[in-house]
Amino acid sequence: MISVVIPLYNKGKSISKTLESVLNQTFQNFEIVVVDDGSTDDSVSEVLAIDDNRIRLIHQENAGVSAARNKGIQESRYDLIAFLDADDEWKADYLDTQYDLYKKYPECSVYACNYEFKKSNGEIDSTIIRMVPFQEEDGILSNYFEVASHSHPPLWTSAVMVKKQAIESINGFPVGIKSGEDLLTWARLAVKYKIAYTKSPKAIYNQGEGYDYSKCPPRKQDSDDYVGRELKEIYHNNNKIKRLRQYISLWHKMRASVAIRFGNRQETVYETLISIRFNPFNYKTYAFLILAILPNSMRKSIIKMHK
Repeated sequence: MISVVIPLYNKGKSISKTLESVLNQTFQNFEIVVVDDGSTDDSVSEVLAIDDNRIRLIHQENAGVSAARNKGIQESRYDLIAFLDADDEWKADYLDTQYDLYKKYPECSVYACNYEFKKSNGEIDSTIIRMVPFQEEDGILSNYFEVASHSHPPLWTSAVMVKKQAIESINGFPVGIKSGEDLLTWARLAVKYKIAYTKSPKAIYNQGEGYDYSKCPPRKQDSDDYVGRELKEIYHNNNKIKRLRQYISLWHKMRASVAIRFGNRQETVYETLISIRFNPFNYKTYAFLILAILPNSMRKSIIKMHK
């Protein structure tokens, strides 16, 4: 049996389709734990309109997506937990594929599928996943940080299943941060547990406006970079793990990318310099230093050209 944990906050337009993608799975031995994180739209009524006794709706005051996921973990009844965000979808054989990984790789505690991007216009894009350490369709992702440093994230929340004991051992998802809570969670799991992975895309990542590089992201990032500090702490305790430094460099490059789109020159320079310190050979990172000193009009034109 699998517990499906869905955090819900103001996703009334998408939650029905998300739940339908779970109920239509070829693997039917599951429960669905929907944690309403203080929604103010019709999200809750959309969930209640679906008549299936495997769905449990739990309410909490708004505390953020990490707190909602952690509540779902706490309330889950089964030893395997699959996460799904309330605006994403699964292909019909997603849970079957994950359960097959669980049976095939008993030494693993984390199970991940590849996924696809769906743009707001319905166009589907494939992920770019490099340096997977096996030739077969599935295997053990023994070099997680190397793959993650050169690819789209190989672990993405709506395409991950974990053993409950494993996610509880790292105290779940970090609470109180705006972004990167999932990346930090996977990093903490990757240094403790083995990951089974399949190259076959079985989940669909529905993207929003914030994924257009020419536009500002939907929200500013945390000024207190908790994720960056924790990644450095992981490195301090595990500095022999291959490509962990490059992964930290990538995190700060991502922060520089957000900062430059908000026009924050000082933050862009700061984040870029940290990124270079951890990986001075990623020459694309130096472009952010150039963007930071250009006039606003020129910088915006360049960013728009590379959306």
